[in-house]
Amino acid sequence: MILYFSRNINPRLAVAAARHMNAPVSYEFAAPFAPDQQEKFRKFNPSLRIPILVDGKTTLWEADAIACQLSEMTGTNFWRTGPLLHETVRWLSWGHNNFVRACDLIHFERVTKQRYGIGPIRPELVEDGMQLFEESAKQLDDHLGQQNWLIDGAVSYADFRMACFLPYADLAGIPLRDYGNISRWNDRLMSLEFWRDPFEGLHAPELPEIKAERKWSG
Repeated sequence: MILYFSRNINPRLAVAAARHMNAPVSYEFAAPFAPDQQEKFRKFNPSLRIPILVDGKTTLWEADAIACQLSEMTGTNFWRTGPLLHETVRWLSWGHNNFVRACDLIHFERVTKQRYGIGPIRPELVEDGMQLFEESAKQLDDHLGQQNWLIDGAVSYADFRMACFLPYADLAGIPLRDYGNISRWNDRLMSLEFWRDPFEGLHAPELPEIKAERKWSG
């Protein structure tokens, strides 16, 4: 099996999960939007977006789906199943609409757009992200004040997905340090080798530098 990836958020998440589970895959850096690569990758995913997992004639895209399949394959239960399956779905769904979405709004304006030169920062969208972050971070912080991980006594894919933007919190000016329980949870995640650096030992060219001057604090 081949996992095609880049250093962007969702590919990073997929690589971190796969390496954390010691999944039996090989890792190949990919740039599907490059003109000479589009024909190859369009047959894997019509949108050309990665990560993409290729197993013979079978392909799977989207980081969550890939993590689910690899967890089942490795038998690690990193993607919680059985009585805890509903908890996995709940946190992924809540994060998509709340905490992760808030981080994405802020990161896209302050980092992604500036990195790729696709437009100026729109302060009103950053403000929307900050407002949603404040609302959702309070709820997440309260939950993490009761337990170390989202679901039970050990890290799961739900933690990885919820924290997918946090390695870039300082870069995006996301006020992570205002929430002690989230900060400590983030520290626990950063103590995990393949969360801290999913690309160690892999061919993974760095992302373009951010072109705009940052005028916010982390």
